[in-house]
Amino acid sequence: MKLQLLAAMALATPLLFISSVRAENPQDLQKLLSTGECVKCDLSGANLSGAHLIGADLRGSKLQGANLVGANLEGADLTGANLAGANLTSAYVTNVNLKQVNLNGVNFTRATIHDSNVYQASMNDLNLTDAQIFNTGIG
Repeated sequence: MKLQLLAAMALATPLLFISSVRAENPQDLQKLLSTGECVKCDLSGANLSGAHLIGADLRGSKLQGANLVGANLEGADLTGANLAGANLTSAYVTNVNLKQVNLNGVNFTRATIHDSNVYQASMNDLNLTDAQIFNTGIG
């Protein structure tokens, strides 16, 4: 009996983590991908890996824990957004407005970050391994 209970718990435990990772609002995700704008949207945990978000309007959006690996954010406006814990490995972050953005714990490994506005952004525990940063107040 105990063995069966342990087996059931072992199978169910990963499901708890999957549901917490996929926290984004599907309607918000569809709106962003179809229109290129989603002001104050909930995209927490969204998989935007490789997405072309050139010029996207994401002001005030929730992107905590989002997967933006290899995403192109050139010219995007993320003013006041929350990207805490997001993964921007190999992302292209050029001419991006990151004013007052929560960047705590963001992974910028191998990211290209040029000419972006980080005025009043919170930047604790960033991973900048092999990132290329020019004309941006991150260091």
